[in-house]
Amino acid sequence: MAQLLMGEALDARAEFNREMLEAVPELFRQVAGHITTALKAGSGEVQLRLEPGGPPSWPAAATVWLAATADAASKLRIEVQLSAALAAALRPVVPGTPEPALPTKPLPDQLNRLMDVELAASLRFGCRRMLLREVLELSAGAVVELDRKLKEPVDLLVDGRLIARGEVVVVDGNYGLRVTSLVFDAAG
Repeated sequence: MAQLLMGEALDARAEFNREMLEAVPELFRQVAGHITTALKAGSGEVQLRLEPGGPPSWPAAATVWLAATADAASKLRIEVQLSAALAAALRPVVPGTPEPALPTKPLPDQLNRLMDVELAASLRFGCRRMLLREVLELSAGAVVELDRKLKEPVDLLVDGRLIARGEVVVVDGNYGLRVTSLVFDAAG
């Protein structure tokens, strides 16, 4: 695949080099960009994050094939398997109809043992990149402006991974989050 991307002659004996290693993820970044652009019209803003890894640990709920056009010089097909959560999130939502619940199945005993594992959960109200100089100049009373408007949804992160968005509420004098949408990134 890397040889095709780089316009080289196909040679199964060619050594996989650094340029090839960089070409393949670039292809997937470009494909992801085209996919998010295509989905934006029907589903709103969609974010895809690509990370190299092994085969998925979840069963595929949907399979999508990306293929070169019929008149392309080389025939290239890429199989993409979607989790049930991602497939459900990509289905068009008809206004006024309830959002379908994710299917639930009995959990195997091994997975049931993990249900009491504690995970660090945090809320992200926004982000901002700062120079070290700006961080060192902070003092009590300083205001750090974030990249999010007041009424925009807040992110729920579990062990650093975005899993949901919602609105901040007060519960018995403590902050809480009313979940308005589930978000599953490609790694999650």
